[in-house]
Amino acid sequence: MYCPFCRHSDSRVIDSRTSDDGLSIRRRRQCPECGGRFSTTETASLSVTKRSGVTEPFSREKVVLGVKKACQGRPVTDSDLALLAQTVEETIRSTGASQIEANDIGLAILPPLRDLDEVAYLRFASVYQAFESLDDFETAIEQLRAVHGRLPARPVE
Repeated sequence: MYCPFCRHSDSRVIDSRTSDDGLSIRRRRQCPECGGRFSTTETASLSVTKRSGVTEPFSREKVVLGVKKACQGRPVTDSDLALLAQTVEETIRSTGASQIEANDIGLAILPPLRDLDEVAYLRFASVYQAFESLDDFETAIEQLRAVHGRLPARPVE
């Protein structure tokens, strides 16, 4: 770690604290050369491997943008979406993997989105899981009803 004031190549840690979200560590440092103090934030990197094989850093903003399309016209706020993205990131980080497939992110989005808004969940799932017919929608709706303990509106064939 280089000192931002004198560019000395060493510094010593004076204090370390976990950030509010618990996903990073804030360290207070001091340069032994010039005595300047500065802070650093350390986070574990999380990479996403896309279907094309390209790897890029995980982005909560991308999660929000992807889900926002499914939530158009629904009573879902930006803070709801930010919380959903945080939940998805925490779920992914809890696996302990530093690299994750894009498909796994979509799977991690589905449960919290289902809890947030069932219509948005169906929209997202229909694209993400490539629904091809009304039967796919009916199956997903029946699964939602089963999860919430509701009886089917009509007999399942």
